[in-house]
Amino acid sequence: MSRIGKEPVKLAEGVTASIAGQTVTVKGKLGELSYTMHDGITAKSGDGSIIVECADDAKLGNFHGLARALINSMVVGVSTGYSKKLAIEGTGFKAALKGKELALSLGFASPKVFTVPEGISVTVENDGLQVTVSGIDKQLVGDSAARIRSFYPAEPYKGKGIRYLGEHVRRKQGKKVA
Repeated sequence: MSRIGKEPVKLAEGVTASIAGQTVTVKGKLGELSYTMHDGITAKSGDGSIIVECADDAKLGNFHGLARALINSMVVGVSTGYSKKLAIEGTGFKAALKGKELALSLGFASPKVFTVPEGISVTVENDGLQVTVSGIDKQLVGDSAARIRSFYPAEPYKGKGIRYLGEHVRRKQGKKVA
């Protein structure tokens, strides 16, 4: 049995959940998400909560905690949503939003273009030096932020590049002149 899987998932106010076989669908004020659980993992609805249960097979213990954590992330996503903030540092580095495409000027010959996936909203602030990625799907928000960051991760010598807001980049000294 998983310690995480045993805990019930409390539904936030204004969130409803429906269970049909192996599929759990969660609806809230921000949208709707669904998840299909692994065979041997079941869910049942209680009074304002969802309880995830596992068959007695020891091999399914990992999926028990995973299913509970993913359902909890869905409940948080449809009630409050997720967001990640990215900071862009460097001379001439900036971002611009053009429709559903994010154009990143990062010192290359042409700007890097990131196509914003469906279900994600991107905003550019501080004259193109800060990018906020937000949405209801935790995995999609994290993946989109990581893909944007991967165009030019912050380098340790001058600190130029894209970093998560609040991320500490360990700096190196560089070469010494004789």
